[in-house]
Amino acid sequence: MVKPLHEPGVEIDGFRLDAMVHRGGMALLWRVSKPGLEGPMLMKVPRIGEGADPAAIVGFEMELMILPKLNGPHVPKFVAAGDFSRQPYLVMEAIDSPSLLKRLPQLPLPYDEVARLGVRIAEALDDLHRQHVVHLDIKPSNILFRPDGEAVLIDFGLSHHDRLPDLMQEEFRLPFGTAPYMSPEQLRGIRNEPRSDLFALGVLLYFFSTGVRPFGEAETLRGMRRRLWRDPVPPRALRPDYPLWLQEIVLRCLEVEAGRRHPTAAQLAFDLSHPSEVKLTARSEKLARDGFTTVMRRRFNTDLTAPRRAPVVAEQLTSAPIVAVAVDVGAEAAPINAALLDVTARMLATLPEARLACLNVLKSSAMAIDTTLDKEGHNKQIDRLVRLKAWAAPLKLDERRLTAHVLEGTDPAGSILEFVSANRVDHVLIGARQDSFRRRVLGSVSAKVATEAMCSVTVVRAPRVPDDEA
Repeated sequence: MVKPLHEPGVEIDGFRLDAMVHRGGMALLWRVSKPGLEGPMLMKVPRIGEGADPAAIVGFEMELMILPKLNGPHVPKFVAAGDFSRQPYLVMEAIDSPSLLKRLPQLPLPYDEVARLGVRIAEALDDLHRQHVVHLDIKPSNILFRPDGEAVLIDFGLSHHDRLPDLMQEEFRLPFGTAPYMSPEQLRGIRNEPRSDLFALGVLLYFFSTGVRPFGEAETLRGMRRRLWRDPVPPRALRPDYPLWLQEIVLRCLEVEAGRRHPTAAQLAFDLSHPSEVKLTARSEKLARDGFTTVMRRRFNTDLTAPRRAPVVAEQLTSAPIVAVAVDVGAEAAPINAALLDVTARMLATLPEARLACLNVLKSSAMAIDTTLDKEGHNKQIDRLVRLKAWAAPLKLDERRLTAHVLEGTDPAGSILEFVSANRVDHVLIGARQDSFRRRVLGSVSAKVATEAMCSVTVVRAPRVPDDEA
């Protein structure tokens, strides 16, 4: 029979309750230990007594299903679980750090710190979405950090898993979430839209950079539904020194229509990591909320107010990858670059939301002091940026989908691999030169990238010229 656990020293399935660390409205958290298991652990026990919230019980069932299927640094490690036939509990790794909730008295935070936090959280969301889960309750109290700075997301009771039954949707008709952070589509009953998490992260970025919640503290469903047609006050109206690039990102996250936000969490992290590459639109300079006509158009747009189904998480991620193409800007690389351009164009034609990052490595010397100018007195970095953009011009991409990066390093392959890892690139396109003695002895950049990159790599070769045409 199910019993509430409430005393230190009680044991269940070999786990000993050592100390209560949190008494919430829906569950209790205990520090626990068990012989033979190393590391700090927490046991989550749902409140199941008289008057218990049915949503709390269903949410606990959801977490029992979802957490064991998750892995990686951005979630607590699953340890054990007990079902409702005896005693429901969930034992997981304890992350010994305070949540972001502890930072609220310090708001607003410096802009660069807000951006760094946003990158970490967006990377965690990207990892979660790739595991077929939309969190649906992103807020400061559900975000912790490991000692190395990696964000950890907790509390999956309201989450949606593409490959598991959605008990919250099956058993309840009202939307569940934390009012200030709920997206417009959640209010419409959509629970499988990964960009709902980007909206919540946009609320957090706005709040942490201004000290003001973008939609106030409205708790009633009627009050929350106003965000289906009403945009927030632009941050620059609250703080005149607010960076244009940060307002562009934040207001894009808070778009009413999910399709106008960043396609993926990885693309959001990319923008926050490269402020100088953010493409500014009218959003960046807004000083007032949208006018009456725009608001009324949204208010009576049935597409925004009627419930609908969104694309599943996997489809959304597949259609919006980050693609990096390594381009050699030297004159001798023209045949390879032409082949690369052709392959890139064909790939992007099938991926209308993909982001393209054009890379070139400015190799530096390990022994000598490098000069920033070439023999003609031109800045090497700027010259290569211009060449990269000229190479990409025939693709005719929307500027928001294209960035150019000149990397510096003594090892070109290593520089490319570092960029790929840091920016969660999904696919690398790289050219390979024709065979030579030097490449056979020292190895090629393309071979090293293809061997060591933790993503898909396509190596492109220029067509061979027949001997009679050479």
